[in-house]
Amino acid sequence: MPLANTEGGLSISLFRGAKAAAESGGFRTHVLHDRVTRASAFLFDSTADAVAFSRWIEHQLVPMRDWLAGEPIAGLSRHAKLRELETHVVGPTCHVFYAYTTGDAVGMNMITRNSYALNQGFVLENAPVKPKRAVLEGNMGGDKKPSHRYFERGGHGKTVIAECTLTEEAVRRVLKTTLDDLADLAFVGTHGAVASGMQSVAFTPATAIAALFIATGQDVGMVGTSSMAHGTAYTVDAGLHATIRLPGLEVATVGGGTTLPSANAWLKLLDCAGAGKVYRFAQIVAAATLALEISASAAMATAGSENFYKAHFERGGLR
Repeated sequence: MPLANTEGGLSISLFRGAKAAAESGGFRTHVLHDRVTRASAFLFDSTADAVAFSRWIEHQLVPMRDWLAGEPIAGLSRHAKLRELETHVVGPTCHVFYAYTTGDAVGMNMITRNSYALNQGFVLENAPVKPKRAVLEGNMGGDKKPSHRYFERGGHGKTVIAECTLTEEAVRRVLKTTLDDLADLAFVGTHGAVASGMQSVAFTPATAIAALFIATGQDVGMVGTSSMAHGTAYTVDAGLHATIRLPGLEVATVGGGTTLPSANAWLKLLDCAGAGKVYRFAQIVAAATLALEISASAAMATAGSENFYKAHFERGGLR
């Protein structure tokens, strides 16, 4: 795992979690969904006009696809494919969610160009009710801002789940705790997250994701949304079943920072450089995130959280 970070103990802890999972049969990963959204907004003089516009544009998905495929517009991306369209009316504003797939790129530049072209060349030319203002992004699109919509439904990035079943032996020998201690911590931590209104129900997903993003040339501004997470843990006959769901993991294996020499070298090491590799990379990121969750949770689960304290005391830098 290439990890660019300054946090004492991160690499060791992630390795420990991965070792426990490996000795328990390994990780299993699943890509559930893949979309990236741009939510344009159209402002009208009245709510009635916004509603009328909403009812019209909801039926324009196929004509919009045809228009994008047929228009020789400079800078238009042929890799970004418009898949769905959804509206949300708030007062005199109609927000329009354009949902795309973008291949092996995160694709924000692609969908920005295509959405702007749609707004200016298709919507404003054909809408039966003319908006007084068109805004390319009305702040509902999920870009670099965690939100309940994308935590619950996915739709901005890859929705990925990683899972493993930790054996009692691996928990005792590698993680230095017990199944019961981990189950108690899962109960306490889940309800603590709910009580605080926390967006994520997890331990420390941003730590692993940020370190991986920096090492592999991902957009660090997307760490907040990419690390929205929902972790689960419960005891089964074979041990402790643990999962993490990342609903909006925004990763790429082409374009942007992935072309920088060091980032591209790390992606190649993971067999994740270039076209056709983005799902593999998304699954590796999810598994690495779960590995750190396992190890950090195990340290916290020890009596009085002694191991967690010691790790930060001994490897935390200045005192």
